[in-house]
Amino acid sequence: MREISHQYVIGVDGGGTKTIAALANLKGEILMRKKGGPSNPRNVGIEKACLNITEAIYPLLKRKGKIIATVITLPAFEEEYREKKTEILHSLKVQKKISKIFQGKVKIFSDQLASFRAGSKEKDGIVLILGTGCVAHGWRGNREAKASGWGYLSDEGSAFWVGQKVIQVILKDLDKRGKKTLLSELVFKKFGVKNINDFLHRIYSRNLTETVPPLSILCDKASKKRDTIAGEIMKEVARELALSAKTVIRELGFQKEQFPLILVGSMLKSKIVLQEVKKEVRKFAHKVQYIKLQREPVRGAIRLAMEMR
Repeated sequence: MREISHQYVIGVDGGGTKTIAALANLKGEILMRKKGGPSNPRNVGIEKACLNITEAIYPLLKRKGKIIATVITLPAFEEEYREKKTEILHSLKVQKKISKIFQGKVKIFSDQLASFRAGSKEKDGIVLILGTGCVAHGWRGNREAKASGWGYLSDEGSAFWVGQKVIQVILKDLDKRGKKTLLSELVFKKFGVKNINDFLHRIYSRNLTETVPPLSILCDKASKKRDTIAGEIMKEVARELALSAKTVIRELGFQKEQFPLILVGSMLKSKIVLQEVKKEVRKFAHKVQYIKLQREPVRGAIRLAMEMR
């Protein structure tokens, strides 16, 4: 019993802005949690991502005991980096500070799987991520299916996509190509600008992935104030997100089955989006079980690591 109490697992939730690493006992109880820099290889490259993962894991290794399994979950892994798994593992193995984890099993998965397993004990089901980016990803037995999740140049229904729509309708409003919208007033107030040139300078002179997604919050606010343009955008968001979810449901044959659909992300704060997505998906798969993720995704990585024992 004493030997088991000194065995641990590590879960790592990689992200575009930060990396969270957690040490847990074999009951899945998190004992330590540390933070590192961003580890999305799409944004920072494999080498920098691995350095930041190392930064997050290293403090956890000060606790005496054996690490029997480590699961690292990364964004963009599913879309672009699955074939580079060996390269990522090699980049981690050369980090002597964390060599201890390679005395046990080490695996890399998608952050989408971590979010799903954080929300459900089931292995079959779907996760719908509605954040800065968006994706629907599902698993059923040995099969899996995915829709959207191709980055900010696409990802219809994401906060970034909404932000782009907001900018477009504001510019049409200001140069009289489109309808008047409350969004112009709300966005100018947020940025503290008085004209279109100052607004564009504020947008284009900064990191677009930081300045554009927050505009989705103002779009939701304007829709609540019955702004027609904003309302149309938010309804389109719901249609696009529901379409991604329904595509995965159809591919996995869940239409008449009971299955969990884990909902994750900032766009859930919009009541109109949440309600419309739920309504549209339930028409297509009436036995769907909605679960709004309340736990941090790193717990999904921990659960996956525990299953590797």
